[in-house]
Formats: sequence, structure tokens, C-alpha cells
Amino acid sequence: MDSKPFAEPTSGAPKKPPAPVKIVIAGGFGVGKTTAVASISEIPPLRTEAVMTSAAAEIDRTGHVPAKTTTTVAMDFGCITIDDEVKLYLFGTPGQDRFGFMWHDLVVGALGALVIVDTRRLDDCYPAVDYFEKAGVPFVVAVNKFDGMLNHDLNDVRWALAVSDEVPLVTFDAREKLSVRDALLAVLRNTFSRAQARAAAP
Repeated sequence: MDSKPFAEPTSGAPKKPPAPVKIVIAGGFGVGKTTAVASISEIPPLRTEAVMTSAAAEIDRTGHVPAKTTTTVAMDFGCITIDDEVKLYLFGTPGQDRFGFMWHDLVVGALGALVIVDTRRLDDCYPAVDYFEKAGVPFVVAVNKFDGMLNHDLNDVRWALAVSDEVPLVTFDAREKLSVRDALLAVLRNTFSRAQARAAAP
């Protein structure tokens, strides 16, 4: 990271453990939340996936993700040490509307959020963006490049989702560790800049 938000340890002092930072990874059904957590986590990720039934497949509209046979019913969890000062604890939300009540508990204590969107199904992305706008949690919108492709210009995505210019909009590949890392660093930068702006406000 470009700045040092935490104080350096004094000479001879015991080395402090990295500061824990809770980040929520959110988005609609099948956008890549579980994949992102698994790609970056330094521990075996905790998953709460269940096999999808035919009835659930109809409810969750699996047309654009026909290979998806499981779904997260509680949360995904993983962690990654960014450097000596920061360790991220990642909480992935369930994507289905019927599990939306769990979002409130998962967001408690989070310093920021990565909202993943699939441009093939923008209609499914509005609820997550709207949720974090209302919750007041700093967030970054990350367009997952399925098959390594970007189907729409980012300006068009911003307009379609009605995302304000203050919200960072990035692209990433949920399958690639370094790509997920860069997206999470964007969340940290956004969170710290927002905190600095509030501190400087009269």
C-alpha cells in the first residue's frame, strides 16, 4: 500500500501482530464470491455450500451459470495477510435473496466491502450496490471478467448501476490470486481515504 496507516513499532519493542481488518465480499448469485475467497485465502477457506435442487435452480436463474451445482447458504470465510501491518478477514455473503437476512450480521464490524458484479446479469447486481449505499459501508464495485473478457465499458456499467463517481469501479478475475489481491487493495485504499476525509472534515 502507498501509505502507512499504522504506526511503526519502536526499536526493541515486541513485534505487533497485523491489525485485523474485516472485509465483506458481496454480490448476487453466481458472481464469483466463493471463487474469490478461495483464490486469495492463505488458509483453507470455510465454505457453507449446499447442492442446488431443481427448484432452487429455477428460483436463482442459473441460465448464465449452468455449470453451477452448489450454492452458499451461510457464508464463505478466508483470510490473507497483506503485510506486517494488515491482515484481512474475508466474509463472503450468500447471493440468493432468500438468504439476504444474513447480510446484516456479516456486515457488522466490516471496514469495507467488495461488491462483485456480473455484467451478463446486471439486474441481479442492483440489490448489493443498493445495500451498501444505504448501510454507509465504503465499498468498491468489481466487475468479474468471466472467461477473461469484459463485455461492457466500465463507464456504461457505472451508468447502468447508477454508481456514484465517488465509488471506485474496477475489473478483476476471481480465479486469479493477484487479481483478487488488487481488488482488495482497492477496497483498503477506498476505506482509508474515506476515513481520512471524515477526519479532516470540520
